[in-house]
Amino acid sequence: MNLFTFSAHFGDEEACRLHFKEERDKIGVECHRCGHDKHFWIKSRWSYECKACRSRTSLRSGTIMQGSNLSFLVWYRAMFLMSATKKGFSAKEMQRQLGLKRYEPVWSLVHKLRKAMGNRDARYTLEGMIEFDEGYFMVESSKVEQDKAKRGRGAAGKRNVAVMAESIPLEDIRTGHKTSQVRYFKAKVLDTHLADEVNRTIADELDEKTIVFSDQSTSYVDIADYVEMHVTEKSSKESTEETLKWVHIFISNAKRNLLGNYHKIKGKYLQLYLDEFVYKLNRRYFGERLFERVVIANITGL
Repeated sequence: MNLFTFSAHFGDEEACRLHFKEERDKIGVECHRCGHDKHFWIKSRWSYECKACRSRTSLRSGTIMQGSNLSFLVWYRAMFLMSATKKGFSAKEMQRQLGLKRYEPVWSLVHKLRKAMGNRDARYTLEGMIEFDEGYFMVESSKVEQDKAKRGRGAAGKRNVAVMAESIPLEDIRTGHKTSQVRYFKAKVLDTHLADEVNRTIADELDEKTIVFSDQSTSYVDIADYVEMHVTEKSSKESTEETLKWVHIFISNAKRNLLGNYHKIKGKYLQLYLDEFVYKLNRRYFGERLFERVVIANITGL
């Protein structure tokens, strides 16, 4: 969806509200009091009324817009801007584009949208053949982290991120040339490099029937207990360019994207920025439909 199309369809508050209601009606509304899913619509109150217990649910209730004082029009413009580019908008740039005076509500808005994107992708597990590796991302370190680093308790300003990619092997019948095609990705910030946390990540993010390819890190010794097969290969230039090609491309592109768009990222928010990057990357072929998917994530991603 380009700027002119967006402006034509969502030029005022009511148009945005009506569209949001249409999308929410498709998904369905559940009563927060009794769990009933049949409602009346009260347009004068912009609310649903449960047919069973008569409890009312506002249009925003149960979505990431719940509790926000920003208008539907502002939220829709923000969702459009975040879906219109492969890169990203800092909260400061988003504030400037939306023409709002206060920074804090915009900061909260963009982080809520990123969290919704992450929650939406968390519903799915990767399957098939999976490339798995880790990369270090630079973040703004706190004074506590800097003090720990000085005492030899790990490097400050870095976060370890587990990256997973569905990699489909391909072979040219005529030439025998082998390559691979990538489908979906996941990225998870790890608190440690220990095997237990790697194992939890594997169990949460991958289907148990997957085949995992990785290097021979000592943190990966138990991965075979959680998947159908675990194939390891000694770290080398060949493994980086072939066996683990897509995870390394992801790490390189994600680092460049985050560094190029955001001045500094605090470690505790790195996962949110990665959630946005992964969400848009996994929907890279959606084109204009990406905006609609972000609206759905707004409704279901709380």
